[in-house]
Amino acid sequence: MKKAICCLAVLTALSSAQAFAHKEGDFIVRAGAAMVSPNESSGNIAGVPGTEFGVDSNTQLGLTIGYMLTDNISVELLAATPFQHKISSNLTGVDGDIGEIKHLPPTLMLQYYFGEANSKLRPYVGAGLNYTFFFDEEVVGKGVGTVSNLSLDDSFGLAANVGIDYMINDNWFINTSVWYADIDTEASYDVGATRVTTDVDIDPWVFMIAGGYKF
Repeated sequence: MKKAICCLAVLTALSSAQAFAHKEGDFIVRAGAAMVSPNESSGNIAGVPGTEFGVDSNTQLGLTIGYMLTDNISVELLAATPFQHKISSNLTGVDGDIGEIKHLPPTLMLQYYFGEANSKLRPYVGAGLNYTFFFDEEVVGKGVGTVSNLSLDDSFGLAANVGIDYMINDNWFINTSVWYADIDTEASYDVGATRVTTDVDIDPWVFMIAGGYKF
């Protein structure tokens, strides 16, 4: 009798563990806070040696939607509400914030999940492609009248991420992840009456904490 009870308890535990699975055919949705932290560098502003643009960090609502192709492989799309960044300059006479831009960085990833399908904890790594489009570029604050008519080209580059899901129950889980995207753009702007272009590498780290649901 005791052996039968023990076996029943083991089978119950195993069946409960299997319910935690990220398994083939599952859709996985995550939503939470995503912070874009640029690792920026740029060419000289208007050809002036030692000058460059800066880009500050911003946090928005991040959203990922994934589909498990197998128990270990998924495809996933990263989306977000528009990120807004201040553009700064160390050019003499226009030091400080000179503009603001918005962008959206949709990113398509192919990911590999470690562990078994019935694991409660699922770390993963991924690689894919990022497309970033910029909009609502404008010059504000210092530099108005000197630096004007700012625009940034859209960017297409590689991306990578690592993350981990921890299942709370059959459907809900919590997630943390880190992303890296290769975002290189060309900034065009007027300095006085002269149109100037400068290469800008943004190359941000994206840190995300989220809740998730699978179905």
